[in-house]
Amino acid sequence: MGSEKFEGLEEQLSKEREKVDVSAVSFSVRELVRMYESSELTIAPSYQRKYRWTQPVASRFIESVFMGLPIPPIFVATNDDFQWEVVDGLQRISTLILYLSNDPDSRNRVRDSGPFKLSELETLSQLNSFGYSDLPPSIQRYFARQPLQVVALTDKADKSVRFDLFERLNSGAISLTPQEVRTAVYRGEFIEFLEQLADDKNLKSLLKLQQANQNDGTASEQVLKFFAYKNNQVNFKGNVTNFLNDYMESGQKSFNYTQERRTFAAAMEFLSSTLDGQAFLRTNTSITPLVQFEACAIAAGRIIDGGGKPIAPEVDWLNDAELVSASTGGTNTRSMLRRRLNRAAVLFGAEETSDGE
Repeated sequence: MGSEKFEGLEEQLSKEREKVDVSAVSFSVRELVRMYESSELTIAPSYQRKYRWTQPVASRFIESVFMGLPIPPIFVATNDDFQWEVVDGLQRISTLILYLSNDPDSRNRVRDSGPFKLSELETLSQLNSFGYSDLPPSIQRYFARQPLQVVALTDKADKSVRFDLFERLNSGAISLTPQEVRTAVYRGEFIEFLEQLADDKNLKSLLKLQQANQNDGTASEQVLKFFAYKNNQVNFKGNVTNFLNDYMESGQKSFNYTQERRTFAAAMEFLSSTLDGQAFLRTNTSITPLVQFEACAIAAGRIIDGGGKPIAPEVDWLNDAELVSASTGGTNTRSMLRRRLNRAAVLFGAEETSDGE
């Protein structure tokens, strides 16, 4: 009886494991730093300037390497250029770069600083106040040869597996948003296009974000949502992350950059002019309600795509009861998405939006 509950589990497990292809190998700390200096090992753009360790914490890590203590593996993923991108281990790799590298540019890409000097060590206290270059050559060689294990997700693993790996591993001090993970995983023209549009002056004036969300990919994700919902609503089934990842895949393969850029710019200009250049805020909100904003942007974009021109409502449309109701609470359903898009379209002069269903 109990075994019936797990019928098909082996088949499911086998299918999922086929998507994962990893290799494990040990490298000396000197070799890892050299690989970074020669761009064989890279830190994805989303990670740049996210070094968080304080000097005492970083010093204790270096001390642990000196002492030969077990260090967790560093996880990397092979990108389209066959470089290794750091998935998990940013703080460890960055600390090694700061400590060992003689290249100022390499150190500055991690943090604006000179060579790293150890501090507040109790066990190997004689290392305090000294950097790697200060050490006797024999001690330098000893440290440089200490091994660290690297687990690599190869280029055979598909992008969905890579995204999942990034999300599962990046839950510590560097915790990335889903859009930052996409920036690291889906490299190429499409992600660069989204980031360019995230800098649109009208979008920037419309979005009033919390301080923590101003540099975490939130604006880029709004651009992605604009295109994903506008063009692919029919395939939305309630899981926003998977829906956006799927659209990232399709956007990498086929996308009309010229037309879509024009539509996006026109939609942002319409919303901004309608609000007289002010932020998109309904009554009693100090932060832009993003779900409602998305609905209005997409509705305007669809009217423009259809050859029409959205009309600025004369009513208090930001506080429209139907639009607000469909944009708050449990909004990640097909029916709620359809409701708010249709209502926004009506407010902007259309009978209803086309949901593709």
